[in-house]
Amino acid sequence: MISTLVIEELSVSYGEAKAVRGISLEVREGSIVTLIGANGAGKSSTLRAIAGATSYKGSLVFQGTLLRYEEPDQRASRGINLVPEGRSVFGNLTVLENLILGSWRTSSSARRRRNLENVFEFFPRLQERLKQVAGTLSGGEQQMLALGRALMTEPKLLLLDEPSMGLAPRLVKEIFSIIKEINAQGMTILLVEQNARMALHISHQAYLLELGLITLEGTGEELLNHPKVRAGYLGG
Repeated sequence: MISTLVIEELSVSYGEAKAVRGISLEVREGSIVTLIGANGAGKSSTLRAIAGATSYKGSLVFQGTLLRYEEPDQRASRGINLVPEGRSVFGNLTVLENLILGSWRTSSSARRRRNLENVFEFFPRLQERLKQVAGTLSGGEQQMLALGRALMTEPKLLLLDEPSMGLAPRLVKEIFSIIKEINAQGMTILLVEQNARMALHISHQAYLLELGLITLEGTGEELLNHPKVRAGYLGG
């Protein structure tokens, strides 16, 4: 299987604080790769580095090209899109306006319409609320909008940071089901998620981060059944 992203010796620091300490990992094309770990383990910092939202040391090779320092919009132009923790929709704009903003890379109106139709297939609720102001949506609907807006950018690598945070259990299941459907259509996904059980169930490959270091790796099923993960992250 072809590698979409290869990370070698990635380090991220904030002043004297070292958030990520020289990690290496691979995201293969068409797969879901999950990073699990406690708060402060370096998971979000890893995604931010990949997205160009924070400085880093080390090597990032995306689709065979070594990435130099770039701003987030330049990384997005390459097809790397981050859906950050907390959803970050434009609350004063409508659902449709949020989605159209996601299509800034697309000059063709026909492609934009096709992408909208694709988003509505995953999120029919958004189509029902096109004229609704995004800030008045429920938490689950805002997460759907954030995901839908990301899909409008035609990403090649989707970075998801805590997509289930703050959602009711029923909506968590729905979001993970949609993530799995998006992947089934060929999307490569790197997922950071506190709900380790749900994330590992849908993952092809997974890594455990502890204090900025990878301490365990394997398939999602292997980590799901590993004693260390079961004891520390799955409730025994």
